[in-house]
Amino acid sequence: MQALDRYAYPHRLLHWSVAGVVLLSLASGLTIGFLDFDGAVDLLGQTLTNVLFGGHKTLGVLILLLMILRVITRLAFAVPDHAPPLDTFERVVSKSVQYLLYLALIAMPLLGWAGTAAGDFPVEFFLWQLPGFIGKDEQLSELLFLLHEWLGWIILALVVLHVTGAMFHWKIKRDNVMKRMSLFD
Repeated sequence: MQALDRYAYPHRLLHWSVAGVVLLSLASGLTIGFLDFDGAVDLLGQTLTNVLFGGHKTLGVLILLLMILRVITRLAFAVPDHAPPLDTFERVVSKSVQYLLYLALIAMPLLGWAGTAAGDFPVEFFLWQLPGFIGKDEQLSELLFLLHEWLGWIILALVVLHVTGAMFHWKIKRDNVMKRMSLFD
């Protein structure tokens, strides 16, 4: 496979980095969603609950930073053509899922950041506390967290579609789609 048939290495590295961070974020988000704060404290204790919530916020900010870098690499490097070309249906579904994932993975951490700030909770990134950008507003916080939750389910569905499409091309069509984004030769 020629270099022009693959995404540039920075783009591939960011793709897999985002994938790993998103999976961790979805896992921690689902845990938070099912347990809520009080349920997490009852099950895990205060210290681990704080680690869970702080870790989830850190993952969200990390996703935002990585997605900004992904957009930059997407604009800076050529997108390789599919060889063989995708049919119209595959191309429409592929592009739709890709663009929706980009949009959702940028919007999701922004909603979480705003909801956290409006709830008057600390916006954490590792050991740093980031500015909240908006003041306390409990009703707004509830709305933003509801949108954050809904978008989480949408992201989960988009990830399932993305992975299903990748597996279809890898195991059934056996074309070069998976090799385009592989970190390895």
